Amino acid sequence: MKRIAVLGSGTAGLHLSYALVNSGAFQVTVYTDRTPEEVKRGRVSSTQVHFGPARAREAAYGMPLWEAGPELESIHVTVGGQKLFTGGLVHPAKSVDQRAYFFRCMKDLEAKGVSFVYGRVDEERLQELARAYDLIVDCSGKRGPIAPFPQIGELSPVTTPQRKCSAGYFHGVVPLEPAGVSITILPGAGELFEIPALTALGPVTILFIESVPGGPLDVFGGIKDPESFRDRMRAVVDRHFPAVAARVDGEHFGLCDERGFVQIAVQPAVHRPYCTVGGTLVLGCGDSVVLNDPITGQGCNTASYCAEQLVRTLTEEPVGPWDERTGEAYWKRIRDYVTEVTQWSNAMMGPLPDHAVGRLMAAAADPAAADRIAGWFADPATAYEDLFRSAAGTKEQAERQGGL
Repeated sequence: MKRIAVLGSGTAGLHLSYALVNSGAFQVTVYTDRTPEEVKRGRVSSTQVHFGPARAREAAYGMPLWEAGPELESIHVTVGGQKLFTGGLVHPAKSVDQRAYFFRCMKDLEAKGVSFVYGRVDEERLQELARAYDLIVDCSGKRGPIAPFPQIGELSPVTTPQRKCSAGYFHGVVPLEPAGVSITILPGAGELFEIPALTALGPVTILFIESVPGGPLDVFGGIKDPESFRDRMRAVVDRHFPAVAARVDGEHFGLCDERGFVQIAVQPAVHRPYCTVGGTLVLGCGDSVVLNDPITGQGCNTASYCAEQLVRTLTEEPVGPWDERTGEAYWKRIRDYVTEVTQWSNAMMGPLPDHAVGRLMAAAADPAAADRIAGWFADPATAYEDLFRSAAGTKEQAERQGGL
């Protein structure tokens, strides 16, 4: 039985480990720098929304069922203070605090025979692991990659973070109806996302601000303690998002726990997800190789998709040694999806092109168009189709007509 080392225990590492175990063909060892107990007691590291396809994979892999949190059935979109539309999702999404869920998954995988080794893996340790395993998969997340994967220039067009991210898990916010993810866009300043979620301490609303650096929403710098973060979030919401402020219960507004907030600036980058170290194939999965700004909420879903395709590559490709041909086969499987998600995410960080604004405005009067846009978040290929392929076809048609 071939031996596989998985580096990391976030969404990519856990989905991948379950998929590998589910195949019954591999011996899996997970290397991670935090024990399940440390994960459970730690700080939130991100927001998360698992849309229908990711949830279907979790069910197929036999992952623990998500607790009875809110079913997210819709996407609400507001631009510049004007509510445009609410689009429905075909399959409901969910958001559950990763601290509690990852704890359960790690314990469950241990019970299923997966070995966990605790401690940080660096380049020197990677060389040691290459001598002990048939394959290494780098799922190290936003701080990665550990392996020397080459960066893909055309999918990594920016050299600095385009947003500063500040998120807290709050009590005391009345969610919108129908339950769903709410996106409020302030052109030139940034975005506020509201995400109903479930924590070990009960239901919360995640308030997640993506601020343009130096803009009016970029006011969280230097905040270290939960009380200051709560007060700053309340001040920003009161000043810039009055419709949200109207649903805040000031008496009960507060973080769910003292570690229920996070600040981060993401430097988007995409790497070719395969290389060799000491003659051993190393593949990349999730944020370690496909790191997009969370503006489109696709981190969990992309990690889940790539994990699925990686295992299919290992089990469906012709039997033979795992080498760079295996890596190329894996990259071929995920390249279109990665391109679609990345170009959509990158486009959302700049001024929206006219045709994208037109689609949003049209959705205000057309429920079918609103549902189509909501579907972008579950199936990024539809966002790419609408924002890039369709737009290119319209432009080409206009140019032909202009030449007649």
